[in-house]
Amino acid sequence: MAGGCDASERLFAEGEALADDERDGEALARFEAAWAALPDPKEDQDPAVRVLAAIADCHFLLGNWDGCRDAIQDAFECGADLANPFLRLRVGQSLLELGDEPEAASWLVPIFLGEGDALFDGEDPKYIEFVRGRLKSNAG
Repeated sequence: MAGGCDASERLFAEGEALADDERDGEALARFEAAWAALPDPKEDQDPAVRVLAAIADCHFLLGNWDGCRDAIQDAFECGADLANPFLRLRVGQSLLELGDEPEAASWLVPIFLGEGDALFDGEDPKYIEFVRGRLKSNAG
């Protein structure tokens, strides 16, 4: 069992290095291999949420909104905290890209209210504009 976790950790570290170099497609392949290397039941393994979050982020950066949303849903099923700001950000952004504005708002508005602008730093401005627009329309 430890061998599977060791292989997963090694593959995850390789994925992080590739992600740091903005080689997102290659990073995604390593993160998916890290997931595959986790022993079953995968959801009971300590790195499960971290690996799925990395997979989701790569999918997001590659514009695969469905893949991002699905990986985050899997992370929540593995015990990720539903209040995790980063996961909420990515799922909300993906839902917005998929055209589901009401559901996107239900994920993005609460994190904006809790975290403020900082979580949106470095993100496309359209996401914070969407949130602010939702807050204005609800106030009016």
